[in-house]
Amino acid sequence: MRIKNARAAGRGATEWRNPAVQPRFGGQNLRVFLKKALVLGTGFLIALFAAGGASSKFAVGPQYDTTHVYVAPQDFDRLIASLVATFGGTTTKQGVFTVTPTPSSTMSQLVLTPAGTVSVFGFKTPIPYPFGLERTGYLVTDLDGSVKAAQADGAEVVVSPFNDPIGRDAVIRWPGGVNMQLYWHTTPPSYTPLKTIPENRAYLSALRVDEFTRSFLAFSHGKIESDQPDAPGIEIGKASETYHRVRIRSTFGLLTLLVTDGHLPFPYGRETTGYEVANLEDTLIKAKAAGVSVLIAPYTADHRSAAMVQFPGGYIAEIHSITK
Repeated sequence: MRIKNARAAGRGATEWRNPAVQPRFGGQNLRVFLKKALVLGTGFLIALFAAGGASSKFAVGPQYDTTHVYVAPQDFDRLIASLVATFGGTTTKQGVFTVTPTPSSTMSQLVLTPAGTVSVFGFKTPIPYPFGLERTGYLVTDLDGSVKAAQADGAEVVVSPFNDPIGRDAVIRWPGGVNMQLYWHTTPPSYTPLKTIPENRAYLSALRVDEFTRSFLAFSHGKIESDQPDAPGIEIGKASETYHRVRIRSTFGLLTLLVTDGHLPFPYGRETTGYEVANLEDTLIKAKAAGVSVLIAPYTADHRSAAMVQFPGGYIAEIHSITK
């Protein structure tokens, strides 16, 4: 079992390491370690620390971090068309599959946009539990290994590994109730790198945010980009207040933690993804022409111009562009 440990290097630069491969600095152990280091040189140190994490990095890239969207079959095509019209990109061929370990049938199609990848499901049968509660799917290099690592880092397995038509899947839950799917393809996919990386947006309580952060950083080998205890409340619909926001970057992509008391106006908390675009105003013009509703008009905070939108079929998302 991997053990987690933290070394704070100042807010915004936290690293998480595996003490199981770090030297025990005490008594004779310290003297032996220093003697080996002096004899073998820096190569000894590099090899020692490299051995501790390389095999457990399961991420492939942010273009394989897919937002999961469940929609009624009658809204399926309209949603697909509106996503492409808003963000650009292409789609895979639509099909009907069983993507759960128990009998079910769903329309399924992948939307590959420069701003992020979306997996759309339109179930023709009742949706087996707990599917529909996972926010995203992460492609991993080793499904069984990644599931074991996630468990060691504090996640629980809510759907154990199972086969699907093109590979294998599992669903895990992080502290705080954040569900994610891990998936692996028999034939490795090859998607075009993204122009901008979307952010997974997870709303957490103050009681769980530290536990979630420790677990996810240990699993993802990510880093905290920013930890702001007084972020502008307008970002969660409470302009006169502040709140705690944490932003994490890893090979999986971006993850934003929004720490609140749950007193949120609609639609905050309903969005699972924030998409970065070059020009928010132009993107919203395209979106509205494709039948997308603007739920929260554009506002500016923390070097971002942002809005909240709802796509045909009910999918809610944040869209933002960086301001200078």
